[in-house]
Amino acid sequence: MSENPTPVSESDSPFRSEPSARDEAPQFVLPLVVRIERADPPARTDALETAARAVLTILADERSAGEGEWAGAMRDWQDARIRKVVRRARGAEWRRAEALPGITVTGKAAEVRVFPPVPLDGWPKDLARLQVSGTDLDDPQLPVDPDPSAPVLWLNPDLGMSAGKAMAQAGHAAQLAWWELSGEERAAWHDAGFPLAVRTADPAHWPGLTGSGLPLVRDAGFTEIAPGSCTVVADHPALRREPHGTGRAVSTRSE
Repeated sequence: MSENPTPVSESDSPFRSEPSARDEAPQFVLPLVVRIERADPPARTDALETAARAVLTILADERSAGEGEWAGAMRDWQDARIRKVVRRARGAEWRRAEALPGITVTGKAAEVRVFPPVPLDGWPKDLARLQVSGTDLDDPQLPVDPDPSAPVLWLNPDLGMSAGKAMAQAGHAAQLAWWELSGEERAAWHDAGFPLAVRTADPAHWPGLTGSGLPLVRDAGFTEIAPGSCTVVADHPALRREPHGTGRAVSTRSE
C-alpha cells in the first residue's frame, strides 16, 4: 500500500480555489473511464461507488508509492491542483483503454478503469478521443439505505449533476477521506476492499452534514455547477469519532 502523502497546511491545499504556488506547477489530471455499453449500461449509483473505489485503489497501489512506476506522476499530480476527468467508452474503445496501464475496478455491474495521472495537454490518444459530456445514467431501482457502519459519500440534494460529474466528485470525497485517515485506518479500509456507499442526502440533513466537521468538497465551478458549490460530504466512521478530521471546506477542479 502506498505511503501517506506529506501533510500540507490548509493555505497550501491542492483543493483551494484561490491562486497559490500550486498553480505554477505543471498541471496533471487523473483519468477515469467508465464502461457504458449501449445495450447494458450500469446503474448510476453503482458507477459512482465504483469510481470512488477506483480512486482509492490507485492511491493505495504500491506502484503509486516510493520508487513505483506511477509514483512520480502521482506526486506531481498531488503537488499541483487535484483534477479528475471521467470519460466513457464501449466496445473497441473500452478494449483499447484496457490495454493502457491502469487498474480496472468492478462494482455490482459497473466497470471503471483508473489511469496514472497525465499532463493536462498530454492525454494518450486512445483516452483523448473518448467523450466527456453526456455521461449520464439512471438507477432502475431506488438504492437501499447505506450500512451505518460503512463510509458514505453524501451528495448535495440540491445539485443536479451528470453521472460523469458526480463520479468525479465522489472520487474527490473519497480522496479527502483517505488523506484524513491514519495509516492503520487506511490499511483496514484497503484490506476490507474499500466498502462505501454513495447516496443523495436528505435535504433536511444536508446542513448538519456540511457543518459536521467531516471532509467537504467544494467545486471550482468549471462545469455544470456554480463555483464554490458544496457537492459531497465524506462520512467515514473513523472520522466521526476521531479528532483528526478537519472538516474544512475544500475546492476541487474537475470536469
